[in-house]
Amino acid sequence: MEKTELAARLAALQEKALKLPLLPGVYLMLDAQNTVIYVGKAKKLKNRVSSYFHGEHLPKVAAMVEKVADFQVIVAASEFEALVLENSLIKRHKPHYNILLKDDKGYPFIRVDRRQDYPRMELSSRALKDGADYYGPFGARGRSHAIIDALSSALLLPDCSRVFPRDIGKERPCLNYHMGRCAGWCLRDTDPADYRTRMDQAVLILQGRSEELTVALREEMEQAAEALRFERAAELRDRLRAIEGLQNQQRVIATAFNDTDAVGFRRGARSCFTVLHFSGGDLTGKDVEMMGEPLEEDSEAVAELVRQYYTVPGNIAPKTVLLPCEVDGLEDLESLISETAGRRVHLEVPKRGDRRRLVESAQLNAQEEILRRTTADQRRSKTLEWLQRTLELPDYPHRIEAFDISNLGNMGIVAAMTVFQDGKPLKSAYRKFRMRDLQQQDDYASMRQALTRRFRRYLDGDEKFAPLPDLLLIDGGEEHTRVAEEVLADLKLTVPTFGMVKDDRHRTRALMTGDGRQIGISGNQAVFSLIGNIQEETHNSAIHYQRSLRKEGLHSALDSIPGIGPERRKALLRQFHTLRAVREAALEELAAVIPANAAAAVYETFHGKDEDLCASSPVPPEEDS
Repeated sequence: MEKTELAARLAALQEKALKLPLLPGVYLMLDAQNTVIYVGKAKKLKNRVSSYFHGEHLPKVAAMVEKVADFQVIVAASEFEALVLENSLIKRHKPHYNILLKDDKGYPFIRVDRRQDYPRMELSSRALKDGADYYGPFGARGRSHAIIDALSSALLLPDCSRVFPRDIGKERPCLNYHMGRCAGWCLRDTDPADYRTRMDQAVLILQGRSEELTVALREEMEQAAEALRFERAAELRDRLRAIEGLQNQQRVIATAFNDTDAVGFRRGARSCFTVLHFSGGDLTGKDVEMMGEPLEEDSEAVAELVRQYYTVPGNIAPKTVLLPCEVDGLEDLESLISETAGRRVHLEVPKRGDRRRLVESAQLNAQEEILRRTTADQRRSKTLEWLQRTLELPDYPHRIEAFDISNLGNMGIVAAMTVFQDGKPLKSAYRKFRMRDLQQQDDYASMRQALTRRFRRYLDGDEKFAPLPDLLLIDGGEEHTRVAEEVLADLKLTVPTFGMVKDDRHRTRALMTGDGRQIGISGNQAVFSLIGNIQEETHNSAIHYQRSLRKEGLHSALDSIPGIGPERRKALLRQFHTLRAVREAALEELAAVIPANAAAAVYETFHGKDEDLCASSPVPPEEDS
């Protein structure tokens, strides 16, 4: 291969790698025949993968990089999950450049054969098709043994070598029974049904359904206490505490899922349909389909994509498909896919637990694919298209202006105007207004004045206030929006106007028209984030301006007093914090901070004057800055 061709290919791969997220995951290097030649894990995919395509490498690494035609990534929820994924993918693909053990050693599974009268938990190097249930892998053999020991101890299950029911009643119970670590199943009076119940509870934990188990145990414990069965209630309490302690065991993404697919779907500048494949407890692969924005809602789009994906000849459906959202006609869709597969295929929309986390992982991978394959400008453009469609705007919102009011009681009433051009803040176009002739707090009057002054300046030909916005956003509800619409009507201007309605956390949850109609935006994450950023930027701009005026006015008022220099001014501010507090302080309080003659000058300056010095400011009120 010529050096120029290799350099060009590596440069293209480097550019692709730099779009990866700074998240843990696994990467698969592919050759020109799309064969996996190397599998690796990374704490931060972007940094690790991009490092292959620049700089000098060891000879073996350089030889591998020279054969790389493309790469794929799978985002994981943690570094440990990436470790497990790397292990399963290496075993599946057996890449040429990975170190491969001849005996195929790897992470073991926990095997439970519930067909037996007294099933036990035991380790197995692989998941076999022998009728038993396999869970995991959970990591190295030591970690897997630790999980079995923890479950056995929490549920008082045996971990000895005795075989049940053969050895029941033949020998005295072992030390574990006397230490309270086993219920003594080798004794003659133990209940086989109780053993089965405890083993079923262990299986629930291995399946990632410990929350479901703790709810059931808590209800049983409360019922036992109400029935005055205190020994039983205490036993259940101890078991509940032990199980809750087990919930801190680290989860891995491949836990307890045999023959399962997790589906993800996200919209962005482009839309992405992702399927994560699990087989024998391992994540074995990822399919990605990029597309334009579907006309259908998410639920309809997911149903249609799943239907097409699993009815294509050659695509073998698993036993279970986990979906990210509810879909209409779920039973009919399930029947169609089952008929195509020639066996029962179960479709499920998990709400919680590890199954839900698998779907969230598929969703995360879909989102990261969109971010990697689109530019920031493309994403902003698509978001503004969605905003135009949501609000039914006549024009694409290239320029968005937003207004907010800030005050401290009746003092320093100001307004801020921010501008977002093509989805990005245009700080050079920000404007600030100090309210004129308002002696007390009145948000509606303040908003009316700020908007009137802004749009009159436009009508007067002031270039600093041109052009008109394509969308006007007001921080407030129905009445604030109505005020804005009245100002525009009085000036014979037409600008689409909406209020930004906040939730309890001060985040914009909806947009509102002047007649009180609310338009929800939380269903579209990109629009929700954009409007939230605009609201937050405008609010902060107003707050900062109001605080700057207070500070400048405070300094100006104190600096004008004879005997008060920078150090004495700082001392007064440290003690009293505000000019109002300085003005209301007694002479003795002032003298405790600064010398008596300076304290007298401050006291005499403020007392006996009618004007509200708290509203003073070095900024002329006639100027809009």
